Amino acid sequence: MTTKLPTESDFKRIFIEQTPLLDVRAPLEFEAGAFPNSLNIALLNNEERHLVGIKYKQAGQDAAIALGYELVDEPKKQERLAKWQQFFINHPQGMLYCFRGGLRSRLSQAMLAHEVGITVPRLTGGYKAMRRFLITALESESQHANFIVLGGRTGSGKTELIQTLPRILDLEGIANHKGSAFGQEIDPQPSQIDIDHQIAIQLLRLSTNSLHNAILLEDEGAKIGARRLPQSLWESMQNAPLIILQAPIEQRVARVFNDYIVLKRQKLMHRLINEEAVFKQQHDELIQSLSQIQRRLGDERYRGYRSLASEGLNEFFEKNNPDKLNLLIYKMLKEYYDPMYDYQISKKTARIQFSGEAEAVRSWLAQSSV
Repeated sequence: MTTKLPTESDFKRIFIEQTPLLDVRAPLEFEAGAFPNSLNIALLNNEERHLVGIKYKQAGQDAAIALGYELVDEPKKQERLAKWQQFFINHPQGMLYCFRGGLRSRLSQAMLAHEVGITVPRLTGGYKAMRRFLITALESESQHANFIVLGGRTGSGKTELIQTLPRILDLEGIANHKGSAFGQEIDPQPSQIDIDHQIAIQLLRLSTNSLHNAILLEDEGAKIGARRLPQSLWESMQNAPLIILQAPIEQRVARVFNDYIVLKRQKLMHRLINEEAVFKQQHDELIQSLSQIQRRLGDERYRGYRSLASEGLNEFFEKNNPDKLNLLIYKMLKEYYDPMYDYQISKKTARIQFSGEAEAVRSWLAQSSV
């Protein structure tokens, strides 16, 4: 019945062209790992999948299929079919998959073909095969890409510069985190699996456009927030040419204040019910972030920073006075972040190809075909 329905296995083209994908796995499977261009409309929900799995282990495939039909009665089936149908009306070039490209995707494909009249390709090997493809691609692309790493002190504008250029790998954007103890965003970070997938797909697209032109990425630690950079990418970054973005301390303080205080406040205002709730959230996050580096700061300096943070945020919210927060940022840059950065960069001097402020760096990068 389903053998004549089409299959597809050109995963590279699918990811490069951002082909819309219908994922018919259970929501729990999707949450654990998915692809950027996929939408989850499950054949079996979490509970149904659990029960069918038990039946499969106890009585085999036929009994499991029978239970699946029993659990997904006609009204449920029609509801799910209608959602699938709408997906492929919206995305006529779309394809579907399940975990291994087996029973669930075959049944879903057949239901669409024979009950709705829509014929769509099923991805051979499903999620598991596509993930294996991306893991292999990530390893290969990380080893062969022509990377240039952009370094610079905190607040120098590295992310700002990177986002204006075409051939970049925005690791902090992918990880949804600014990369420091204070870098948490409002929305949670994607799963480690999803981050690995996105990095692999971005590298595939960049290498398809040009095998030789450099790819610019920001100098990062092995972790961004709670997520790890893929080992192969991290190792390549440690051997790549390094350029240093410089900026005056006044610009750096202003940029950090805008990025970590003003923009964070604006984002929270869209989510929370009133300014009091925004203040509490921002205050709690700021103190929590400080506590993460308390051991490195030492108790005396930590208490001083904490007092400035509380007083400064209060004055900013009540009087629109940023002075104490700017003083906190200045002190943290000069006393904590700059010495730490200078120590780290002292071990990388052999890799440094260029140093300068934003326009000079931009000109240098233009000559390097970034």
